[in-house]
Amino acid sequence: MFDVIIAGGGPTGSMLAAELRLHDARVLVVEKEAEPPPYVRSLGLHIRSIEVMDQRGLLERFLAHGRRHPIGGHFAGIAKPPLDRLDTAHPYILGIPQTITDRLLAEHAAEAGADIRRGCALVGLSQDEDGVSAELADGTRLRSRYLVGCDGGRSTVRKLLGVAFPGEPATTETLLGEMELTEDPETIAAVVAEVRKTQLVFGAIPLGDGVYRVGVPAEGLAEDRAVPPALEEFRRQLRVWAGTDFGAREPRWLSRFGDATRLAERYRVGRVLLAGDAAHIHPPVGGQGLNLGIQDAVNLGWKLAAELGGWAPEGLLDSYQAERRPVAADVLDNTRAQMALLSTEPGPRAVRRLLSELMDFEEVHRHLIEKITAIGVRYDFGEGHHLLGRRMRDVRLKRGRLYELMRGGRGLLLDGTGRLSVAGWADRVDHVSDAAEELDVPAVLLRPDGHVAWAGDDQQELLDRLPRWFGAAGGHR
Repeated sequence: MFDVIIAGGGPTGSMLAAELRLHDARVLVVEKEAEPPPYVRSLGLHIRSIEVMDQRGLLERFLAHGRRHPIGGHFAGIAKPPLDRLDTAHPYILGIPQTITDRLLAEHAAEAGADIRRGCALVGLSQDEDGVSAELADGTRLRSRYLVGCDGGRSTVRKLLGVAFPGEPATTETLLGEMELTEDPETIAAVVAEVRKTQLVFGAIPLGDGVYRVGVPAEGLAEDRAVPPALEEFRRQLRVWAGTDFGAREPRWLSRFGDATRLAERYRVGRVLLAGDAAHIHPPVGGQGLNLGIQDAVNLGWKLAAELGGWAPEGLLDSYQAERRPVAADVLDNTRAQMALLSTEPGPRAVRRLLSELMDFEEVHRHLIEKITAIGVRYDFGEGHHLLGRRMRDVRLKRGRLYELMRGGRGLLLDGTGRLSVAGWADRVDHVSDAAEELDVPAVLLRPDGHVAWAGDDQQELLDRLPRWFGAAGGHR
C-alpha cells in the first residue's frame, strides 16, 4: 500500500515525488519508458523554477550544468534589453537541457526516498472511498491512497478518468532535432539570420563539435505526430526554406511538435489528480511548459501531504485546481498570442511591430517578463496586503537567506516583530524571528510553496489565517 502512485517520471512527476517525500509519504513513481528520452524539449528554467530549486536546496546542482542568460527577447522572440530591478534574487534564465533537468530531478526524488520504477506502463485504474487501484501492463496490481497523472499530453490517466481535454488542434507543425551540419559555421549563421527575417520558427543553434539544434517548419501535419520525422524530411524542409540542407547528417534525435492548445476540464476526480502536460498542452514558445509542470508539482505536493497527514483544512486539495488551472489558461493564451506574432502574414507582422514599440515602455516589458517567468503569478486569497497570494522573493536576513529556511517544505512565519506565535501549528509551521530590510511589512506567513498566506503584525489576524492553510491547531481535522 502506497500513499501516492505517480504515473510519469518526467520533471513534474519527479518534483512531485520529492515534495511528497519531504513529508514522509510512501511514493511510487511508475514510468512507461525504460530509459529517459534523449531529446531536448526544453532548454532552460525560468525565474520561478530557479527560485523553487533554491528553496529546496537544489540550485547549485543546476547551476553547475547550466548557463545564465539575461532576460530579454523571450516574448515571441522580440529582442529588448534586459530589465533592471526585477522582483527576484535570480534575474536570469538558466540555460540547461531538459535531459539534465530530468536526471537531476529524478536523482533528487530517489535521494529523498521515492520508489522509481522504469519500464512500467500504467494501463488501468479504479477508485473507491479508501483509495486507488492501479494496473500495470505486466499485470501487476497496486494500491494507493491517491494517484497523480504526470504522464504527458497523451496522458493515459486523463483518458482513463474520462476527463475532457478541450482546446484547439494543431494547425502548424515544426521539425526539431539535433544533428551534425557540415557546412561552414559562418555560412550557416548568415543563412539562418537571413531566413529568420521572415520565418522566426527557423533556427540552427550550435551545440559544439559541429552539432546543431535545428528547427524548421514542416511541410504539413503528420498523420501521427508520435512518429519522429526522418532525416530526409529535415533535409527537404531545410532546402525549401534555406536553399541548402547544410550537409545535415548523423542525427542524435529527431522530433516534431505542433501548436495545439488544450486544458483539462478538471484537475481532480476523487482521489486521482492531473499535473503537468497531462493537464495542459501548448506551443513551446517562451519555454514555459516544463516550468509550468514543476510549479504544478510544488503547489500540489504539500496539499496532498496535508491530506495524507490528516491536518488538511476543508477544501485545501481542491485549491490546487482553483489556483493552478487559471495559471495554465494564461500560459495557453500567451503562447497562442506568441504563435500569432511569429506568423509571416502581413496582419500579424504589423501587430508584432506595434507590440515591439509598446515593449519600449518599461511597464509593458516588465509585465510580459513577469508573465513568461511566472513571478507575476498571484493566487486569489481575497482582500489584503499587496503581497498576499504572491510568491515571496528570496530576501537576506540576519541569520542568512529566506530560501535557506524553506528546505523542509513546511510553512514559515517570518516574524520581524519578535512577538508573534504559531503555537498549535509548530508541527507544520516554522517560526523565524528575524527581520528583512527589503520587506515593507512586519511579518509574513508563507505556505510551503513560498506564496504569502498572510502579512501584518496582528496576532489575532494571524490566528484567523493559520487554520485556512494549515488546519486546526493540534494537527487533525
